[in-house]
Amino acid sequence: QAQLVESGGDLVQPGGSLRLSCTTSGFELDYYVIGWFRQVPGKERAGVSCISFSNGGTSFASSVRGRFTVSRDTTKNTVYLQMNSLTPDDTAVYYCAALRGTIAHLAYLNPKLYRIWGQGTQVTVSS
Repeated sequence: QAQLVESGGDLVQPGGSLRLSCTTSGFELDYYVIGWFRQVPGKERAGVSCISFSNGGTSFASSVRGRFTVSRDTTKNTVYLQMNSLTPDDTAVYYCAALRGTIAHLAYLNPKLYRIWGQGTQVTVSS
């Protein structure tokens, strides 16, 4: 059974860094794009980044480009979201999700395209 599990969420001070992990199982990952999304109460879930597991191609939302990076470890079937220069606006529950595909199109930051989701991990940026 396909499964995604996020981890790494925490309380961090403004300007700090955090790395989230998305551990996968039950996937032939070479045929999937893994997306990262975030959601705050009362707002729609928003795309942050996505990565093609087969070729490592990436896309980023403009709000995080230059601060966040995404990578994958093919030996561990895990995708990482490295978040730097965090601000309170980055506070949210972060989710990873899987979409069948091999190209990390910018359009794949649309959460409505995804059917397989993790449970989320809380990131709080506050002093």
